[in-house]
Amino acid sequence: MKFLCPRWGFEDIPWNIFLKQVKEEGYAGVEWFPFGEPGDYRTVLALLQSYELDFAIVMAVIEPYRNFESYLQKLEMDLHQLMEIRDQNKAPLFFSAQIGREFFDEQQIKKCLTLCQQIEEKYQTPIYQETHRNKWSYAAHIVAPVLANEPALKLTLDVSHWFCVSESYLEDQQEAVNKAILHTKHIHARIGSTQSSQVWDPANAEYAEALAAHVKIWDQWIEQMKLTNELITITPEFGPAPYLVKGNRTNSLVDEQWRLNAWMKNFLNNRYR
Repeated sequence: MKFLCPRWGFEDIPWNIFLKQVKEEGYAGVEWFPFGEPGDYRTVLALLQSYELDFAIVMAVIEPYRNFESYLQKLEMDLHQLMEIRDQNKAPLFFSAQIGREFFDEQQIKKCLTLCQQIEEKYQTPIYQETHRNKWSYAAHIVAPVLANEPALKLTLDVSHWFCVSESYLEDQQEAVNKAILHTKHIHARIGSTQSSQVWDPANAEYAEALAAHVKIWDQWIEQMKLTNELITITPEFGPAPYLVKGNRTNSLVDEQWRLNAWMKNFLNNRYR
């Protein structure tokens, strides 16, 4: 089992300091969006090697696009550029790709998935489709029929988004959830609720129901992965503002984000080791 620390929210921390903290906290690597900050990726790869840490890439098309065809072109360009972030010592474990938009039609989604499959095969690096609001994979009932037609499709499951979109814990969509679990290869572990994709603090008693709803799904996924003897990777993914609300917190938001993700990692490590 490998826990990956998100770079998201910590982009202002120099890489050498950040990776030292990642290592000391007990993470096995990082999940990183290289287009989210300036810098030379070769320096990052060298530091990862020196700290004996792995990395995965998370990505989305962030540049404006005029129409679907221009989106597809940008997606292809971004995926190729990001796939080149590797050297003789380090290559990404996988990509977690936030693809498309919630209003893309069936054929447009198919084109996006086909492109991802072609690039995955070229570089021999898995591309997982991340379940996310605002993307094609924004809801359980949307993803389930696609999985039925795409048996090789692999997911990064962030079920907090689905809970928020559905305004439920998907109790009446268990068939769709089970199908998603079968296709899941990586977990984004953030506790959301029926009203938001990130709770104030998952350790608070008022969020016990939300925590239990996530853990029920993760337990099922862990048992499945153990049966197939596949590498289990999890990214605790409590995010920065606006996911993280300041309110009356006394710590800085950076320290709070770090604390929440460390809590999530330790909770799951104690549960599944």
